[in-house]
Amino acid sequence: MENFYIEGSSYIPEVHFDAQTGILNISGESYHEYTLEFFQPIFDWLAEYTAEPGKTITLNFRMTYFNTASSRRFLEIMGFLEDYQYNKGGKVTINWYYEKSDLDMLESGEEYAEDVKLEFNLIPY
Repeated sequence: MENFYIEGSSYIPEVHFDAQTGILNISGESYHEYTLEFFQPIFDWLAEYTAEPGKTITLNFRMTYFNTASSRRFLEIMGFLEDYQYNKGGKVTINWYYEKSDLDMLESGEEYAEDVKLEFNLIPY
């Protein structure tokens, strides 16, 4: 399977999913208006990647800003991976990186950690 990559810009996050290692990285800022159109290829890749059961997946979030619409899509990604873990025997870990001084990003990570039943690490930098 091919890796998946979207180059980030001032309002679009960088997305790099490595099919060989199972490391999925999303970083930067995300505040575009058309989130469904942007995130659909991500969901399509995840659906194909998780067709095979039992994979180990690490999702690394290193966001500096995201809007409400993007927040919803991030939760959908996490929910998708949660379903994969519990229905297809995968092992999913989420690493939520936040700048030490960014309490809003820490709080967002804490809220996501409460919403999903996955290993969820809050990692300051």
